[in-house]
Amino acid sequence: MEKSKPSRPPGNDGAQLNPRTTHREFFGFPGSVAVMTITTIVLYVWNFSCSEATGCQLPVTGSQWAAIAAHAADYRSYLSLEALAYYVLWWSWLAMLYFVIPGRTVQGVTLRNGQRLDYPINGLSSFLVTLCTAAMVHSKFGIAPFLWIADHFFQLAAASYIFATTQAMFVYLRSFRRPSSGAQPVMLALAGNSGNPVYDFFIGRELNPRIGTLDLKYFNELRPGIMGWVLLNVSFAIKQQHTLGYISNSMWLAIVPQICYCVDTLLFESKVLTTMDITTDGFGWMLSFGDLTWVPVMYSLQARYLAFHPVHHSTISTVLIAVMGLVSFLVFRLSNSEKNAFRTNPNDPSLSHLRFIKTESGSKLLISGWWGLARHINYTGDWMYGLAQCLATGFDTPMTYFFSAYFLVLLLHRNYRDECKCREKYKKDWDRYCEQVPYMFIPYVI
Repeated sequence: MEKSKPSRPPGNDGAQLNPRTTHREFFGFPGSVAVMTITTIVLYVWNFSCSEATGCQLPVTGSQWAAIAAHAADYRSYLSLEALAYYVLWWSWLAMLYFVIPGRTVQGVTLRNGQRLDYPINGLSSFLVTLCTAAMVHSKFGIAPFLWIADHFFQLAAASYIFATTQAMFVYLRSFRRPSSGAQPVMLALAGNSGNPVYDFFIGRELNPRIGTLDLKYFNELRPGIMGWVLLNVSFAIKQQHTLGYISNSMWLAIVPQICYCVDTLLFESKVLTTMDITTDGFGWMLSFGDLTWVPVMYSLQARYLAFHPVHHSTISTVLIAVMGLVSFLVFRLSNSEKNAFRTNPNDPSLSHLRFIKTESGSKLLISGWWGLARHINYTGDWMYGLAQCLATGFDTPMTYFFSAYFLVLLLHRNYRDECKCREKYKKDWDRYCEQVPYMFIPYVI
């Protein structure tokens, strides 16, 4: 599996290939420090505010905050070499599967230097092999390993945080390496070459850091965190079964859609190669931490909460939440599939009913079908799908709705970046498109 090696474009020196960053995301240095600080605090608060004794209580009093601070200061209780060793083993196991599991190879988008990198599409196969391995572990050792995962949740979270930060520092320092004689300069992300070390470390300096053929950004995007999320959910369900003797309907309502979401992500693994994370963003602390720590730790909160605070829904509530989740998922998946099919082959006879406008850049913008309803209809389905999972936890605490609130902010920010990028790319054609599709998320509403 070798990356393609086109001839080097004339005059493609480091300054031309990697211009100095002029626009800084997240307000530059102060914003990057704020994001790293706040997300770390959130991890601690959401962990130490939830327990089997108290449920999940949003801290509002001085004594509650003092208790969180005391727990955080007692680092010996959650910094564990054993947990770190297990996490390194987990990451290494998936990295090994990245190389050995057979699968087709696809090329990513054309980069600024004219190069297209090769990527193995074997994430789903790696997940299935890991699932079978977990079943073998259960067959040999019973539920003990999974109970250990549930009971040592924050130790594993801290281990992933340490690993993610170390990885981010590694790729940041490595981005300064000098290319061998005659080789192209290291290609940096356009947003990650500001010269401010803190900001560049946060946002990601190198666009596609690789160790041999292991593309670190692509690998981390879909594997350790996404599959770790599934493993945590399963462990918390086993924990509930062990404690109560059954798995509640609320637990099923929370984890089944989340597992389906993870499988769907892996099933359409090649689609991530055209997302902004891969094509535009560098690989720094933001993505390393987000992929390895934030996603599995914060997104599994519903299952963790229900493991020690089961909610029992009526039949009507169960059906309504399940239908909401199913419809939202269909909106998300069908809209994305329609867009991807049109991008792949707009002349496909099955898409002949779709209307579009042509732009001066040569692109075609859909103005009918799912994409005639709203410019980001997939975001609407994505968010509603997450909200359904939060509703499974009931209304005893707002903390289990953090997933939905955070996801809303994330999608709104992504929508802003998408709109700015499209307005810059399509210019007057984007105004014409917005006249045809005036709504961003919900038809006739917004």
